[in-house]
Formats: sequence, structure tokens, C-alpha cells
Amino acid sequence: MVSLDNIIKAAQNLQGVSMHTPLQYNLQLSEEFGCNVYLKREDLQVVRSYKIRGAYNKISSLSDFEKQNGVVCASAGNHAQGVAYSCRKLNIKGTIFMPATTPSQKINQVKLFGKEHINVVLVGDTFDDAYKAAVEFCTSKSAAFVHPFDDEKVIAGQGTVAKEIVEDADFEIDYILVPIGGGGLAAGCVSYLSRTKPNIKIIGVEPEGAPSMKTSIANGYNTELKEIDKFVDGAAVKKVGDITFEICKQKLSKVVLVPEGKVCTTILNLYNQQAIVVEPAGALTVASLHYLKDELNGKNVVCVVSGSNNDIMRTEEIRERSLLFEGLKHFFVIRFPQRAGALKEFVGNVLGPNDDIIHFEYMKKNNRENGPALVGLEIKESQDLELLKNNLLKSGFQFEYLNKNDNLLQFLI
Repeated sequence: MVSLDNIIKAAQNLQGVSMHTPLQYNLQLSEEFGCNVYLKREDLQVVRSYKIRGAYNKISSLSDFEKQNGVVCASAGNHAQGVAYSCRKLNIKGTIFMPATTPSQKINQVKLFGKEHINVVLVGDTFDDAYKAAVEFCTSKSAAFVHPFDDEKVIAGQGTVAKEIVEDADFEIDYILVPIGGGGLAAGCVSYLSRTKPNIKIIGVEPEGAPSMKTSIANGYNTELKEIDKFVDGAAVKKVGDITFEICKQKLSKVVLVPEGKVCTTILNLYNQQAIVVEPAGALTVASLHYLKDELNGKNVVCVVSGSNNDIMRTEEIRERSLLFEGLKHFFVIRFPQRAGALKEFVGNVLGPNDDIIHFEYMKKNNRENGPALVGLEIKESQDLELLKNNLLKSGFQFEYLNKNDNLLQFLI
């Protein structure tokens, strides 16, 4: 465990740098899930995520000699922004390695927070490429490496989130739900709460496509996943930290996995219903309420909303994933008879009054009897799918349903 004293010192160190974010009661979520839901709004931080806490606490703890040589990190997101902002506040130089594939919006944000104090280096196609280059640069320049999660100073900084929750809660907390990527936030919260509020159950939440902590705890050792779904980019890592794993395996109540599609639905609901903007990782804990409803009934629950750095260019992808997950968007290859009136028959006899054609691509090559078409349909209720399929069969249309074939669907759409 990271010591309680180190977390308290981190909180003192962060005064005037990170925001003491609000703990807000959420009426809508409370009514929906039958418990008292409070949101710890780390999305309101100056860099729009909790990462400033760990980054600043680590960098400010360096010796004068280390600060003179500058700091280095590898990141394509929130950690880079936290390091950039910290370098500017502390008036030291930082070099931030990012994959060359990083969207320009994220690169510009890092430059905005760091100004002339940071240098962004774009290298490779993946985080692993950027990480390798950053480590080599550290060695050659004798610079200090600021790890995004597997560092005790970073963990202590993230633990101040739990400290603020306890200080602000004028009620007995039953559960705290914490998102897990590399595990720094979870390890920090566990370290603080196990000593101050040991009765609180701490549940970690990971994306279903990147269950690195859950897998490691189940295996009994820190396990690197071969493949992950990178959609929840702020929480999608192949391997959690060695330090964070040792801490989390002792004190986490359990780890819950949330499908990426449910994350997308939650992002849209929070924005449309409550004007709260969150990134995929920031939606994890709220999305997990759906899978914990029975356990949390009547309890006081805190969801840590970890960040809001969501690129608006991803909105259409988020909506698409949400509709597919909720069973409201479906794709078919339909073989239309090559005769007049076939399409009219499809619209009149197959589609319901609330069904909408959102994609139609005629794929006929040289078949004189049947012409295949890629058809996307959006329906109002998920149960309407079976009626749609039955109508296709009754009308004599040959078809192939694509939603269950992820590889083919990704290729065609």
C-alpha cells in the first residue's frame, strides 16, 4: 500500500494546482437504479481528468538536479495533458512522446496546456512504440520518466480523489466505483480508504474488451493480454502496473466488466439528459450501475467520473456502437429478385411503420436472377428485429444477418 502520510502530503502539494472537484448527488441516476448515486466530478479538472493529480505530485517531488534535466512521458491522452500542465506550473522542460497516429485534437490540447515548456515528439504507430522511444530518450538524456500509473508518487496523487470524497460526504458511503486502466487511480483510492474507511466496498470497473486487472487477479499474477479493444482509450491497457496490481488484488471488492456498447449508450445519455460530457473511460462507473443494480439497491454509491476529454469527431462512432449494442441498428445482405417492384415490395411488406433505412448499397455484379444489397435498418424497439426477420421470410427474400459477424460487419461498414 502507498502510505496514508504520502497521500496526505500529496493533497497538500496539490493545493492551488488541482481542483477540489465536487461530489454531486444525481437524482436521475438515483431514481433509475434504486440507490443514492453521487458523482465525483473529475471531468471538471483544469485538464479535464484526474491525471493532473498524479503527474504533478510526481514531478514536483523530483530533486532540483532531476528537474534541471527535464521530465519525459509517453502518452496519447490524459496523462500527457497532466504532465504538460505540471511542467508549465513548475517551469521545467518536458518531452512528451505520442504515437504518430494520435488525433490532432489531442496533440493540440497537450501543447495548449504545456505551451513553450513542452516538446511533443510523434513516433511510431502505437503507444508501445512511443513508450520505447521515451525510455531510450530518458536514458540518453538522464531525464526523469513520469509513468502514467505504476509509480508510488503518481498513485499517492491519485489517492487524493478518495480523500476528497470522504471529506465531502456527509453520509455513510457504502460503495465507491472506480474506473481501472493501468490501476493508478484504483490503487490510490484503495490505499487511502483501507486505512480511513475500511467498511467501504471499492469496486473496480474495466471495459469488457480490456479486462487486464480482472484477468490478473483471477490468474494470481500480473498478466499481459494479447489483444484488447482500444475503444475506451483511457482505460484500455494490455497490462496493469506491477505496483497497482499488488495493491488492488488485496483490497478491491471485485472488478466489473462493462461492454463498450454500454459505455457508448451511457455517454449519449449523460450528454442528452444531463448535459454532462464524458469520455469513454469517464462513463465506465456510471455504465456499471446497470450490472450492479441488485447489489447496490438502497445503498449510498459514489461513481468516480474520471474525465471528459472526448473528441467530438468520435460522436458518430459512439452513436453507432450504442445502437448496435442496444439492438436498434441492424445490417443485412438481402438478395433482391431482379424484377420490377421488388424494392417496393420490400418497403411495403417487410418494413414496419417505425423502421428506417439508414444504409442501402446495391452490390449486383452479373447475377441475372438475384441482386444482393447491403441494407442497414434502424428500429425503435429491439424486439422488432424478430418481426423484421419474419417479414423477410414471408415475403420470400433471401438474406444474411450481419450483426453477429463482427469481422464481416467491420469490413463492409
